[in-house]
Amino acid sequence: QVQLVESGGGLVQTGGSLRLSCAASGRTFSSYDMAWFRQAPGKEREFVASIRWSGKSTDYADSVKGRFTISRDNAKNTVYLQMSSLKPEDTALYYCVAGIYNGPTHRSDYWGQGTQVTVSS
Repeated sequence: QVQLVESGGGLVQTGGSLRLSCAASGRTFSSYDMAWFRQAPGKEREFVASIRWSGKSTDYADSVKGRFTISRDNAKNTVYLQMSSLKPEDTALYYCVAGIYNGPTHRSDYWGQGTQVTVSS
């Protein structure tokens, strides 16, 4: 069982930056791949980024490549999402997820409650 708590969301202007954090409880955190998803009002939830359990491989949605960076610190049971050059279309509720994200295999096992990111134009 893994419990996830996101933080770091807020209101930022276009072009600004934010860093989201996700603190995980449980001794098995380092065995899970981790991901960030987001859901904007009236839209479906979408994949943003993922990182393998080892931290050695990452994957990104095309819409955030070059602007967002996912990382993790297994010693602190924490995963991060550094977001730069933010755009109004990045406005969404951002979720931290634990599961399997290995190439085409995506399985989401545990979800956090989400943290709101709002980008003003």
